[in-house]
Amino acid sequence: MSSPVAGLVNGALEQMGAASESYSFFDETKRKTICRALFDAYYADKDQPVLFDTNRHWTAKMHQLVELFDDFKVICCVRNPAWIMDSFEVIYRKNPFDYSRMFNATNRQTVYSRSEALINAGGAVGSAWTALKEAYYGEFSDRLLLIDYDILTRHPARSIELLYQFLGETPFKHNFDQVDYEESDFDQKLGVKGLHSVRKKVEFKSRRSILPPDLFAKYQDMDFWQDKTGTAAHIIAATQTSDSAK
Repeated sequence: MSSPVAGLVNGALEQMGAASESYSFFDETKRKTICRALFDAYYADKDQPVLFDTNRHWTAKMHQLVELFDDFKVICCVRNPAWIMDSFEVIYRKNPFDYSRMFNATNRQTVYSRSEALINAGGAVGSAWTALKEAYYGEFSDRLLLIDYDILTRHPARSIELLYQFLGETPFKHNFDQVDYEESDFDQKLGVKGLHSVRKKVEFKSRRSILPPDLFAKYQDMDFWQDKTGTAAHIIAATQTSDSAK
């Protein structure tokens, strides 16, 4: 689930930006101080040395985060976009008589229009994809760790061990057979039952895609992180020829 902090920071910056009539009341130092204060206020009840804040669009805000925190890192779980689109379509078809807020009357008509709505620049998949691409090739890519879905589900213990190494934290034992999670209230309000439901056991399950072959092929080559040139990002993913973590 995404926390509201990224939205709070972005909203505050809009209010303090040049489009606001209050723009002249703020200088760069004050804007920066207010943005940091939003983090501190939201997590004031958490007396922890390390905090995880979740939002898909932090990857488009790396240039802001580096100004707010001396030591921050961004973890991104990635998967081949074709399978992400497939998963959204699976969930859509599991709710055949519930027209959710994920689509409107125009773009919900077919799998092609639904996929296009998700993958465009403002869609749930497209906006996250472009934000990640910005961070992956950006000047702060060394702060970024990508963990591939297939590797995580096939080798969860090793993947998490490598994650702790990236964070510089001491590992501890996890129970990968008891990680079920759901946000039924949130999903109910969105009209998409099961959107955030996670199976209890971390494991890889092979299945056939329900997307038309041309759609699957269209999105299959969008996993740009397979090309590791031009980035300093850390990656836990299979090579093109093996399943071993790098």
